[in-house]
Parts: sequence; structure tokens; C-alpha cells
Amino acid sequence: MDWRWSLADEKIREAIAKGEFDDVSGKGKPLPPDELEGVPDELRVGFKLLRNAGAIPPELELRKEMLAIGDLLACCRDEDERGRLRQRLSLVQFRYRSLMEQRGWSGEGAFEDYRGAIEDRLLGADDESSSSASEKGSKPR
Repeated sequence: MDWRWSLADEKIREAIAKGEFDDVSGKGKPLPPDELEGVPDELRVGFKLLRNAGAIPPELELRKEMLAIGDLLACCRDEDERGRLRQRLSLVQFRYRSLMEQRGWSGEGAFEDYRGAIEDRLLGADDESSSSASEKGSKPR
């Protein structure tokens, strides 16, 4: 243990001996759940700093953008605009997948296999295009 930990430990023991922690609010209650429970120890401080500064990690920013574009697609009635939004969504999805692959995460799974069919169903595509999408989506890419 280095000298800083020893010094901090000594200060805490002195405060306990003086009774400075006797009237602390929440005494005897469980600690709140850790918001960063799934984050590796070496990244926690960085995530806390970003969160306190109001910033979010790049992968969450991209996911947020994908959701926003998806909402716009669901409301859009102009086919030209829908095409531009789909193109933009594809670009953002590509950037997200690239970022996640750099971090060692593979997005392969059942959701990726059936993404097209799910999107068609949720966006209310007609039966013909939805059946062709489900045929495409049921095969691994």
C-alpha cells in the first residue's frame, strides 16, 4: 500500500474515532446500485468523467443517432427523403459496426440475421416486400 492510501486510511480512522460518521444520511441503508457495473475497472473513471461532463461514449452517440434516423424513417412519407435517410442510416450503422469490431465486439447474432424482417414489420411494409425480406433475413449474412 503506498503512502497516499495509508494517509487516507489514517484520516478515515480518525474521523470514525471522533464520531464524525455517526450522523451520516443513509447510514445503515444499502448503497445505490452501481451504474457502471458492467464496465471494466480500467474504463470506469473515464466513463464517470465523460458522464459528469455531459458527454457520452462514441458508440452510444452512434446508437442514439441510429434511433433518431429510424424514428424519422417511420414518419417519412416522401420516397426521396426515405432513400436519403436509409443511406444515412446505413452509413451510421457501418460506422457503429466498425467501431464495435475495433473494440473486439462482434455484432453477429439472431437479431442481425432477422434485422430486415423486423424492420419491415415494424415499419409496416407491404406483405410482398416483407415476405421477401424475411426470406433474406432468415439466412445468416
